[in-house]
Amino acid sequence: MNEKKKVSSLTELPHGILEAAYKSGIDAREEERSGTYMYVDHSRVLSHINERFKGKLELLDTTEALKKYSWLEDYYWGLIDADKDEYTRRVDEKFGGYFLRILPGAKIEFPLQSCLMISSSGMEQRVHNIVIAEEGSEARVITGCTTHPDAKSGQHIGVSEFYIKKGARFNYTMIHNWGEDTLVRPRSVARLEDNSTFISNYVLLQPVKDLQMYPRVLCEGENATAGLNSIVYASRGSGVDIGSGIEFNAPGCRGEIISRVIALEGSRVTARGIIKGNTSPAKGHLECKGILLDDSSIIHAIPELVGARKDVDLSHEAAVGRIAEKEIIYLMSRGLSRDDATSIIVKGFLDVDILGLPEDLQRAVREILDKMAAGM
Repeated sequence: MNEKKKVSSLTELPHGILEAAYKSGIDAREEERSGTYMYVDHSRVLSHINERFKGKLELLDTTEALKKYSWLEDYYWGLIDADKDEYTRRVDEKFGGYFLRILPGAKIEFPLQSCLMISSSGMEQRVHNIVIAEEGSEARVITGCTTHPDAKSGQHIGVSEFYIKKGARFNYTMIHNWGEDTLVRPRSVARLEDNSTFISNYVLLQPVKDLQMYPRVLCEGENATAGLNSIVYASRGSGVDIGSGIEFNAPGCRGEIISRVIALEGSRVTARGIIKGNTSPAKGHLECKGILLDDSSIIHAIPELVGARKDVDLSHEAAVGRIAEKEIIYLMSRGLSRDDATSIIVKGFLDVDILGLPEDLQRAVREILDKMAAGM
C-alpha cells in the first residue's frame, strides 16, 4: 500500500487532485470552512481545524480515535451491523476515514469539508466515518467523493454512523463525482435523540458505473426532525439504486424525503423511499419526481409508507414522466431553441435550493448543472 504524502494545506496538493476535489465541492482556500479532512486512496493527507474553531471540534482518523478513546467502542458499529453484507465485512477488515465530534453547545458557523478520493485505477477504497454531534451543538459538513482524472476504474465502500444528541442540529451534504467505471457502496445510519435535527443532502451529477445506497434515520428521541434530500442526474448508462428511510420511534417526530431524478442515455435509476410511523403523533412526507429524457432509460420509483399507530400522518407523492411539451413550446415561443428550452427546464427541475447549501456551494453545484445542461 503506497502512503500518500501529507500536506499542511490543500494548495500544496498536485493540480490533478486539487482540480478533482474542487469539482466535488471542496474549497481550496478554506476561508469559509471550519476544518478540512482529505483522504486519498488509503491515506489521510490532510486533517486540521481552523484556529477559531479549535476547542469546539475534534477531527481525527477513525483508527486513531479508536486508540485514543476507549469509549468510542460503544459507537463503533453501533448503528450498522459489521456483518450486514459483503461490503460492510470488507470495511471491517481494514479501513480509513474520519472521526468527527462537535463538542457540547458548540455553534460552528462555517461548514467542515472532507474529500474522499480514488487516485489510482483499480483501487478499492474502504472508509468508516463516525460523527457525534453532542448536546446542543450545531454544525454542517460537506463531503466530496471523487476520482482523479487519471483513475479509470475503482471501488469505494463507505460506512458512516451519525449520532445526533439532544437538541443538536447537523446538516450533512455529500457530492458524488465518481468516474464512469466506479462501483460505489455507501452504508449509513443516523440516530436522533430528543429535539435534534438531521438533514442529509445528496448530489450526483456525473456518470457512475454502479451505485447503491440507502441511508436510514432512526428518530429515537421525542420531537426529532429528519430531512433527506437528493438530486440525481444519471447519464451514459449509469446504474443507480438510491433510497432513503426514516423511522419514527418516539412521539412528536417529523420527517421528509425529497428526491429529483433525471435519467438519459440508457441509465437505470431505482428511487426508493420509506417512512415508518411506529409511534404517534408523528408526521412524514415522501416526494419522488423523475424525468426521462429518452426511451432507453428507466426510472423505477418505489415510495412506501408504513403506519403502526392510528394517528400517524404520512403522505407521499411520486411522478415519473417526460418534460411537458407545452413548457418547451412556451420557451421556444420566447426565442429559445428546443435544446435550450429543455436544458432550462432540467436545471429548474434539479433545484439546488431544496438542499439549503451554503451560498458558495450552491454556486459550485449550479456551475456543474450549467455545464451539464450545455452538453445535453
